[in-house]
Amino acid sequence: VFLYPCGSGNDFFNDIKDKCNFINNLIPLEEYIKSLPDVYVNGKKHKFVNGIGYGIDGYCCEEGDKVRAVSDKKVNYAGIAIRGLLGKFHPSNATVTVDGEVRHYKHVWLAPAMLGRFYGGGMMIAPDQDRLNKEKTLTCVICHKASALKILMIFPKIFTGTHTKYPEIVEFIKGHDITVEFDKPQALQIDGETISNVSKYQAIYK
Repeated sequence: VFLYPCGSGNDFFNDIKDKCNFINNLIPLEEYIKSLPDVYVNGKKHKFVNGIGYGIDGYCCEEGDKVRAVSDKKVNYAGIAIRGLLGKFHPSNATVTVDGEVRHYKHVWLAPAMLGRFYGGGMMIAPDQDRLNKEKTLTCVICHKASALKILMIFPKIFTGTHTKYPEIVEFIKGHDITVEFDKPQALQIDGETISNVSKYQAIYK
């Protein structure tokens, strides 16, 4: 199985392009797909290649789907995110359980679980994540207890992975079994595919 990289926002290709071996402009995929994590959402199990978005990232996918339903224009996810930060999206409180350790967070903007480093068409949300790590860990990224203005200020830094310099509002937790539960339903995305009205997800990689 091979990948021919194309498109303007290929998060999988962005993650592996500096490490993979090209064969006639194709990328062999066997090592990347032979072991993939599971995510359980609303009683159903799914596999994922890049990550699970939950919070404003899920909201952006949901709003993008609405745009595509009525227009052929390219969806501006950055614009959707900014409008969300300016009042369209409302943060939740969250309970995050990683390998049995329970943590509680208030005013959570996003809480994805990542196998790769990138999502959202080039955002390096989990810069230290290695999709081929031998420990088979995922990275949960919790962005919390910050004002919309503060989030707007650091939003551009997500594209370069330098949001790691703000540990007071962005936390990274590695683990094999990640459960995130919001106190009110939110949209969720699995590799860009939207599921609406989700209260909880569980991502497992072992």
